[in-house]
Amino acid sequence: MSGTSEKAQSIYLTGLRNQHAVENQAIELLERQIGRLENYPEMADRMRRHVAESQQQARRLEELLGQFGTTESGIKDTMMSFMGNVAALAHTPASDEVIKNTLANFAFEHFEIAAYKSLLTLADLTGHAAAEAALRQSLAEEEAMAAWIDDHLAETTRTFVSRSEAGVTAGR
Repeated sequence: MSGTSEKAQSIYLTGLRNQHAVENQAIELLERQIGRLENYPEMADRMRRHVAESQQQARRLEELLGQFGTTESGIKDTMMSFMGNVAALAHTPASDEVIKNTLANFAFEHFEIAAYKSLLTLADLTGHAAAEAALRQSLAEEEAMAAWIDDHLAETTRTFVSRSEAGVTAGR
């Protein structure tokens, strides 16, 4: 392997490890939010499905890393899971928690979309064609979640305002 190919592979493996950590962050973030969405059942249901997708995405990334004889980074996973918890808790005291979380989730999904697109490019650069299907599946799941949030943003905002006027919070 040339120096460029070795460097590209190193960047690719780092990207796979980073995305695995991001999936752990997503799982923690969503699980925390779901626990506070009793009054938003459709959103909670969609988020539960996305948690399951994120768990599968993490497994796919583990399999891809395993093809190189390496694993995810326990330190990155732990730190990103912690950050997911902190991020979820940061909006809890806000009077517009549901809106803030919806906007943050929309941005987070687009971050993941960009990450998977970058990983697809890196897989191509390194000749790791076996990764394409798994990465494309994860990308499609992230795009679907971002589209769901986008499609429901107006409804979420209207529901929030209506419930706020009635004195109802996100979770109780």
